[in-house]
Amino acid sequence: MSTLAHTMMTAARSADSGLAGPGELDRYPYADAPAADRLGASAWDAAEPELGRVGRRAAGSRGRGLHGQLVQQLGQMIVSGDLGADRPLVPEEIGQRFEVSRTVVRESLRVLEAKGLVSARPNVGTRVRPVSDWNLLDPDIIEWRAFGPQRDDQRRELSELRWTIEPLAARLAAGHGREEVQQRLADMVEIMGHAMAQGDALTFSRADAEFHSLLIQVASNRMLEHLSGIVSAALQVSGGPVTGCDRPNEASLAQHGRIVDALAAGDGMAAESAMRQLLTVHPEVERVVPAPREH
Repeated sequence: MSTLAHTMMTAARSADSGLAGPGELDRYPYADAPAADRLGASAWDAAEPELGRVGRRAAGSRGRGLHGQLVQQLGQMIVSGDLGADRPLVPEEIGQRFEVSRTVVRESLRVLEAKGLVSARPNVGTRVRPVSDWNLLDPDIIEWRAFGPQRDDQRRELSELRWTIEPLAARLAAGHGREEVQQRLADMVEIMGHAMAQGDALTFSRADAEFHSLLIQVASNRMLEHLSGIVSAALQVSGGPVTGCDRPNEASLAQHGRIVDALAAGDGMAAESAMRQLLTVHPEVERVVPAPREH
């Protein structure tokens, strides 16, 4: 096993590191909503079972501390519909409900605002925005939708998007091959092979995500490169250790190897064909698009 493979497989078993806590970012005040619009205890309590699951996932897989957990919890509640469009969000009530400081609440709301989930205006307060305003390409929103009531639509849409993006990226990458990139992609395939042999689905999925992200970057198309995070998010929510609906297999590994070989040969058409075959290996995609025809 290469040094890189050993390092990555070891790192995959380690706990994720935490992020620094939020600072004082009181750039503008969040006005209180009228008393009649305030959330009652029942509105928060209704989502309690889901909040428990979200909280554990945030603490266990993201390592973001209180700020990240609150973003995760509120984001999931909004995306799931527990907090509907135009719902007022009062910082004091959120702070009391989740037992966090006002600073943590305010910074969390600003993160959600950047994602298009809420809007904050002076003298009006913070309110939930309609779905049409959400940044649906944001990796966090992709995850929240994939674990909520919209899970089927989200996974179908992700599969369709991958089918559009990745074969093109593979074809373009064949014309921009560099030796160090070729080696990195080959390393990822080696790591996936070792991980599959050891039943290490977590390492497999991480190497898989890096493979696809790197491939898009190698395509040398800046607009496609901006979509690499979407592909990584799609891989995390569509199968493997996250949902258990798909598992690493020999067919998937073989198609990854075919892509690497095609890139090394500078054969864009073969790289594109191998990527389409790889995507069709996954049941999520098979329900959306037909298998590519042989010519």
